[in-house]
Amino acid sequence: MNGPQDLGGFHGFGKIPYLNKYEPVFDSYWEGRVFSMSFATFIKYFPVDETRYAAEKIKPNIYLNSSYYERWLLALEILLIENNLVTKKEIIDRENQIKKNKKK
Repeated sequence: MNGPQDLGGFHGFGKIPYLNKYEPVFDSYWEGRVFSMSFATFIKYFPVDETRYAAEKIKPNIYLNSSYYERWLLALEILLIENNLVTKKEIIDRENQIKKNKKK
């Protein structure tokens, strides 16, 4: 597959920032949750290769404008929907519920 994730050897993406070795593993709380959910599904539902393939299905404009863990979440959503574990509507409804609760 040839997509936006195939950037090996390309130049011009800027310097990779050095992170202090004492910084937390995740920049935000939600990143740790996405990592945990994804890792849990590796064991029971989706092998790592299947997850990687799902990430390759993300539209290029979305892939390139998403952070590392946003891509993990998008790939997980793809797998959950394709395997009929949740529907797209259920995901959207849950996102809306979370947004509504944050406004309170």
